[in-house]
This record gives sequence, structure tokens and C-alpha cells, in this order.
Amino acid sequence: MTEKYPQDLRYTKTDEWVRVEGDTATLGITYYAQDALNDLVFFEAMAAKGEAVAVGDQLATVESVKAVGEVMSPVAGTVAEVNTALPDSPEHINQAPYGKGWMLKITLTGSIEDYGLMTAAEYEAYCAER
Repeated sequence: MTEKYPQDLRYTKTDEWVRVEGDTATLGITYYAQDALNDLVFFEAMAAKGEAVAVGDQLATVESVKAVGEVMSPVAGTVAEVNTALPDSPEHINQAPYGKGWMLKITLTGSIEDYGLMTAAEYEAYCAER
């Protein structure tokens, strides 16, 4: 069982997660989001390596048999890497949303504290309210 809200991550109200290591932010969708979407059958990155992104830019699209979801950027910077395994294996997002289901890595502009993201406890409380 995947830990639903890892303590070392930051979260958004639109259900993206961010893990910061140095000046790189790895991101994807949360356990809550993948659980709500159910079995994912499609992933498409909308941003490419080297592309500058701003907060709120659409980074990717995920699709299940019951819904389509947009993945929005919670941070600003430059796309450093896209998970090229996901188009062929979108189930990784369901199986390991915080592991092999990561979507993009972004070289940050500024500090993670600049983006007003939630802690694990704040995100868990937010999910419980919905």
C-alpha cells in the first residue's frame, strides 16, 4: 500500500504533489487524484524538456475510463525531464503515484516556499473535507 500523503512532499488543491531535491522539483498527481480517476489508461505530457513553465500552466493530461484530468504546474521553472515510460505504462501512476508514476521534473525558479504549497497534514485535512 502506498503511503497516501508522504511527509516529505508538498501538495496543491488541484491534487499535484511536489518533491524538491536541490533546485529540482519532481511532480505528479496525488494518491487522492489517481484514486478518484481510477484506472488510468492514457498519459500525455504537454510540456517538453527545456520548456519554461509558469504556475498554472498545463503540464500533462491523464485519462481513465471515467474521466480526463489536467495536470497543472504548481511551480515555475524549466522542464528538466519528462517521464517517458508513462505513455506506454500509465498504470504506473495508479501503482506508485509518488514513485515510478512521477510525471515531470522542473528546475525551479526561486524557492519552494515561494509557491504556497500545502504540507502533508494540510493536504490530508483538505482531502478529508471534500
